[in-house]
Amino acid sequence: MPTQTPGSHPFASHKCGSGPGAGATVAEACRTHIALFSALIARSLGQTGRPTPDTPRLPKAEGPPSEPPHPMSTATHILALDQGTTSSRAIVFDRAGAVVAVAQKELQQIYPRPGWVEHDPLEIWASQSATAAEALARANLSTDAVAAIGITNQRETTLVWDRETGQPLCNAIVWQDRRTADYCGQLRAAGLEPRVTELTGLRLDPYFSATKLRWLLDNVSGARIRAEAGRLLFGTVDSWLLWQLTGGRVHATDASNASRTLLCNLRTGDWDDELLGLFGIPRAMLPQIRSSSEVYGHVAHNLHPAGAPIAGMAGDQQAALFGQACFAPGMVKNTYGTGCFALMHTGDAPVVSRNNLLATIAWRLDGRTEYALEGSVFVGGAVVQWLRDELQLVRSVEELDALASSVPDAGGLFLVPAFAGLGAPHWDPYARGLAVGITRGTNRAQLCRAALEAIAFQTADLLSCMERDSGLPLGELRVDGGASRSQPLMSFQADLLGRRIVRPRNIETTAMGAAYLAGLAVGFWESRDEITRSWAVGTSFEPRADRSRIAEQRAGWERALARAKGWELPG
Repeated sequence: MPTQTPGSHPFASHKCGSGPGAGATVAEACRTHIALFSALIARSLGQTGRPTPDTPRLPKAEGPPSEPPHPMSTATHILALDQGTTSSRAIVFDRAGAVVAVAQKELQQIYPRPGWVEHDPLEIWASQSATAAEALARANLSTDAVAAIGITNQRETTLVWDRETGQPLCNAIVWQDRRTADYCGQLRAAGLEPRVTELTGLRLDPYFSATKLRWLLDNVSGARIRAEAGRLLFGTVDSWLLWQLTGGRVHATDASNASRTLLCNLRTGDWDDELLGLFGIPRAMLPQIRSSSEVYGHVAHNLHPAGAPIAGMAGDQQAALFGQACFAPGMVKNTYGTGCFALMHTGDAPVVSRNNLLATIAWRLDGRTEYALEGSVFVGGAVVQWLRDELQLVRSVEELDALASSVPDAGGLFLVPAFAGLGAPHWDPYARGLAVGITRGTNRAQLCRAALEAIAFQTADLLSCMERDSGLPLGELRVDGGASRSQPLMSFQADLLGRRIVRPRNIETTAMGAAYLAGLAVGFWESRDEITRSWAVGTSFEPRADRSRIAEQRAGWERALARAKGWELPG
């Protein structure tokens, strides 16, 4: 994927390094990108009379609030917006839950310093709005065919923008960013982590939003003064998209996204004054916390599809849990994306982990909050991208899969992809990547296989902890995400776990979850029972390996992990 490493700090005067508007400031580049996307939208929809890129965009839409432009009886499809770490996607679903059309645009990754990861908020919005128009055009659908819009998003990524102008304060700080590791260490050293975990279910880790937001307020000139005066707004990506779609009318998030900020009380489901005081966050910045399935607002009249209700929101991993129909306690899904995220439904009460997992809100629906246990792997499918893009060891994911399948094992090679530290259950921001067990005979195929096995090892670690915390044995593992298409990965995962792996017929479960949440809110689907009946097995993988051999491999993995931990020195 395209990368950018600016030579100067992006908050001073960020310059775009490639593509349309290269060398321009964010504002100049944004106008160029919007011009291109507006042209695409006009061509796709055959519409004219839209505001030009040079027309100032008001943060609050003019005129009366948009209302649904059509009766529900004419609506035949749901539009899901899936804003991820590496791309923005839009998917159109029909009433049977089948994918009708997909559009996708890659998102530029910005790496100002080692361990820092940023996104341009204007590009997030421009790419997401363009894919929405493109997907609807590909499906040949008019506005009145859209029953509702669901939003799912990369979680924890932190954005701040001006309440009046709608302009971003600076680049978004992405969930992978580790710049606040030392600050988190100071809080842990002060003995504050047990209380934070009690309130939030989370750990004191740079992964979550609160320390990123504090960093912005303390390091961007004038930000804290403006925030305390009520002039700045904070949101995760869902809030940013909702704000844009409604023309600046609605500043809200859902319970699942709020629960990932380190600012939300897990049991009350509201922003917590004790946590706001600890991190120094003004309450006036924060979005309203709402349920995961309700009508939040309607698309502004000058956007497409104008008047459509925005009716579902959930963080990407909770949306995937919903899309996998994991509605009963003990059901587990794992998403193999940029990272890997395993979630187990735990019912109406949070489960306190004794094994360094996270307790999180799964969703809030019909006035009822349901919870999940979560384990997060920071680098999952991203290790495949690393082999392809940085090392240029392979040209495609398909080539990597073929090479990995050509050898029976990794020949004693273990790859620990701790490029951004280690997530659950280790929580070591100072761990770094490691390849160990290399011999003169180690070859390209074995390195490819070691990369896939690393994804499976990390997932197995999470699921072992979940079984211990919940007291529930793992029955089967439902999988989704791009890397779940890998035959050697899924086969090895089944061997490691000694459990059946089930890949559904429709692996677009993240977007599907957002679509289901939106559809339920407007009556497009009647109940979760209807969703359960529509979920179908696509492919299953049964364990076949000898258990003693698996035990040896897991012991080797543990030795490799021990060597990767604590590599980078604090400070």
